[in-house]
Amino acid sequence: MNLQRPLLLASNSPRRKELLSSLGLKYDVLVKEVQEDFPDHLRREEIAEYLASHKADAYTSDITNHALITADTIVCLCERVLNKPADYAEAKQMLQALSGTHNEVITGVCILTREGKTVFHDTTKVYFKQLSEAEIDHYITHYKPYDKAGAYGIQEWIGMVGIERIEGSYFNVVGLPVQKLYAKLEELGIVSF
Repeated sequence: MNLQRPLLLASNSPRRKELLSSLGLKYDVLVKEVQEDFPDHLRREEIAEYLASHKADAYTSDITNHALITADTIVCLCERVLNKPADYAEAKQMLQALSGTHNEVITGVCILTREGKTVFHDTTKVYFKQLSEAEIDHYITHYKPYDKAGAYGIQEWIGMVGIERIEGSYFNVVGLPVQKLYAKLEELGIVSF
């Protein structure tokens, strides 16, 4: 596989780094602090795409011949967006709300080059079993999911014992829809064989 231009990943997420590396792509990490606020009128997919695009805007002056990848993952329970929990109590409330139902994980991705932006998203439905209070407490205490939208990581203990099935991409739930990302990079001529 050949890279036609250098790749930059604008994320400190170890999960995104691992997924991009697993694709066999070489990249550098460039991270800036960007506010993750969004306009109130946006809904679901629009929020994820807006946040990914908004993050990319902070790097416009850094792009020469690079292709920059930004991403943002949100968890939606009906129309409610579950962000990263602020504390134990909020994480517990989120997991109790997710218990016994399904949620949608939406990851927005932006590929920024000097020629412009390509923004897209992927959606995966995640079905939780009815979680006991003891399971929720165990997970929060031992895994501290405060850096995860919806207060859970599918790749962690809670995913192994609490998620009955998914519809869509597993990797999207982890934080990066790698199949769609690869297809877009190929379409844009950034990767080739």
